[in-house]
Amino acid sequence: MRSVESLRKQIEGIIEQSLGNVSIVVEINEETIISKNSEREMSSASLIKIPIIMAAFQQAELGKIDLEEKIEVKPDHKVGGSGVIQYLTEGTLLSVKDLLTLMIIVSDNTATNMMIDLVGQETINYFNKQIGCNHTRLERRLMDYVARDMGLDNVTSASDMVIFLKEIVENQFLTSKSTYEILNILSGQQFQDKLPAMMDSDHVFVANKTGEIPGVEHDVAIIRHNDDQVFMAVLIDQLENQYEGKQIIARTGKAVYDYLIQ
Repeated sequence: MRSVESLRKQIEGIIEQSLGNVSIVVEINEETIISKNSEREMSSASLIKIPIIMAAFQQAELGKIDLEEKIEVKPDHKVGGSGVIQYLTEGTLLSVKDLLTLMIIVSDNTATNMMIDLVGQETINYFNKQIGCNHTRLERRLMDYVARDMGLDNVTSASDMVIFLKEIVENQFLTSKSTYEILNILSGQQFQDKLPAMMDSDHVFVANKTGEIPGVEHDVAIIRHNDDQVFMAVLIDQLENQYEGKQIIARTGKAVYDYLIQ
């Protein structure tokens, strides 16, 4: 018979083994299983792409942007890091929705910067505050090392990430059509080496978004099995070994998975 208390102790045991600094929230069926350092702000890495896609869909609802509009990929759009657009032919036309999709499922940095330019940094940060995510700020474009060296960074917290995930399901600020499309995009995530790494995708539904930069490993997810629904965010920084961080997150995901399928 499954036990919430047993799961809590198991997760505590896993994160205590991390050499990095762990911030975590796990909520199952509206019950908080564990919350540790949940409001501590840290570099968001690619998790910042979640509020960007949500703000973009809100702007589409307001008629400010058109998800079907085609945007030409120009040489000055392209940046390094994760993604595929940097390798595409110059002049390629992609719709706003295609760019948002690539931003999430392959964490495309070029697509992300194009969406920041389109939606607007102030608009994205206003959306964050609107839904109560006061620890999440977009301060610079991705791969902007000049801004980083000036002390600007994109930040978030585990508690904020769970608020974003819950909005995708509960659609209090976005329409159900928008949240359905966002959830569908998240479920197409190609990076499965953290929270879903040791889950059987035939048994659970997972929609997740990872983030990583040197010293940082993150993953956040919506997980469903039968009538159970999980919102979880595991953020780790101050890592000396990236693989160790991935393993802590994967083992945390496995603990939740085992609880769900009992």
